[in-house]
Amino acid sequence: MARMVVIYPTPKDVEAFDRHYFEIHVPLAKRIPGLRKYEVSDGPIATPVGTSSIHRIGTLYFDDLAAIERAFASPEGQAAGADRRIYAPDDSGVQMFLFDNKEV
Repeated sequence: MARMVVIYPTPKDVEAFDRHYFEIHVPLAKRIPGLRKYEVSDGPIATPVGTSSIHRIGTLYFDDLAAIERAFASPEGQAAGADRRIYAPDDSGVQMFLFDNKEV
């Protein structure tokens, strides 16, 4: 199983961000071919030493890294990527990590 983890810093307008994220972006992303599961953080994001500047974390699950590549090359993946740039246009603030997992 491979994951794509997207980390969003706290935006200036949290309410507008969340409205767009849940009403527009999540439905778009859930149509991406090969997506097995989509999880979103709920509530404040803490660190071992207290609060963080992170507002939302999305975790998308795929069969493997190749499936992620195919997914985001699709029209649905391209649409989700373009939409992400609408509500989070500053790529320097958004972090994305793609990786395979193994159980240990």
